[in-house]
Amino acid sequence: MGQIRTLIIDDSAFMRHALGRMLADSPDIEVVGAGSNGEEGLRLAAELRPDVITLDVEMPVLDGLGMLKRLMLETPTRVVMLSSRTSENAQITLDALEFGAIDFVSKPSGSLSIDIGRVGDDLVAKIRAAAGMSEAAFLRHRQVAAMNLTLINNQARQKAALAQAAEIAGRTLPDPKLRDLPARPDRVADTSRRVWTGPQVAARKLVVIASSTGGPSALHAVIKALPARLGAAVAIVQHMPPGFTTSLATRLDSAGQLRCTEAAADDLLVEDEILVAPGDFHMICSTSGRIQLVRLPAVNGVRPAADVTLQAVAPIWRERLLCVVLTGMGCDALCGARAVRQHGGDVIAQDAATSTIYGMPAAVAEAGLTDRVLPLHQIGDAIATWCGADRSAESATDLPSLPNAQRGRPALAS
Repeated sequence: MGQIRTLIIDDSAFMRHALGRMLADSPDIEVVGAGSNGEEGLRLAAELRPDVITLDVEMPVLDGLGMLKRLMLETPTRVVMLSSRTSENAQITLDALEFGAIDFVSKPSGSLSIDIGRVGDDLVAKIRAAAGMSEAAFLRHRQVAAMNLTLINNQARQKAALAQAAEIAGRTLPDPKLRDLPARPDRVADTSRRVWTGPQVAARKLVVIASSTGGPSALHAVIKALPARLGAAVAIVQHMPPGFTTSLATRLDSAGQLRCTEAAADDLLVEDEILVAPGDFHMICSTSGRIQLVRLPAVNGVRPAADVTLQAVAPIWRERLLCVVLTGMGCDALCGARAVRQHGGDVIAQDAATSTIYGMPAAVAEAGLTDRVLPLHQIGDAIATWCGADRSAESATDLPSLPNAQRGRPALAS
């Protein structure tokens, strides 16, 4: 790969200058231009045809999300978002990941971050990862983004039609909730789908899902496929800073049939519930199944790190533990997957064809630690089968079971 031609879009002149100088220090990155708002960004993208765009969230004229939606239709380009750590921006950033952005970097101290250099290494790494995406992977990524955008457009049209019908009828909508339909229908938890309403039960099995770049969309697909009576607790370690994991948990709670929350200290791993590791904390658990959050140094450059969680739970849960490694940059989960296998647990990895970045799952697969390497759309069913999920109220057909004796698993060095 030659130099990565990068376009900077940010409404702050200081940020454009600081980012330009910072990126210029990397010999493989060439800053080809800079713009101050989304409209200017669209024009520059069409003229300059950059390899990667760094895109601010908050901008006048046309904001980052508005530009991204049009960009993916008009001049599809790999995008890394730059977002300040606010609740609203966390929501917008997750929208951006659904609508085509490859990844994001959180500005360390708000929209005008004079200390932007603190995240320089992270930004450069994510620009390189975005540029290194194969054309086939980027095409699939755009196709998913187009489907998400179609859903939001259809929902907007439905909302407008309902409002117009109510106005013509000379009355308000019968259900006030319908007046504020969200952008995506799957963002509102459909509690009617949650058929199991029994008491909370301490988990007898545990599924740990590790993900990074491309993870939010992949997690959405997996969680949506899980049944209401899974028969296990689920713990998610997604590489995200504080605040963003809160928003992610809220979205995943709306995506499927299992309750999903951001983990807190002393939470109990409960059957048929999902806990998301909070940003800036490693998540482990005690022998009693209670969550512990620790601020030990970053591992693999991240906190939370899947390796920390997996190595902590593997000796406790042993053969009752399933590790699932989804799309992501780097090799986090490699040491953890090895610990899972050494203690009798099982490992599933996402395949190259459906991964946004085939880094984390590749590291695990190439080390010979996987029981299965599966496309994303099969992973939810594979998890349910491993858990022995109760699908009596569902029409889904279980996959064949995965007894260890039939897997031909290679011996692992102790």
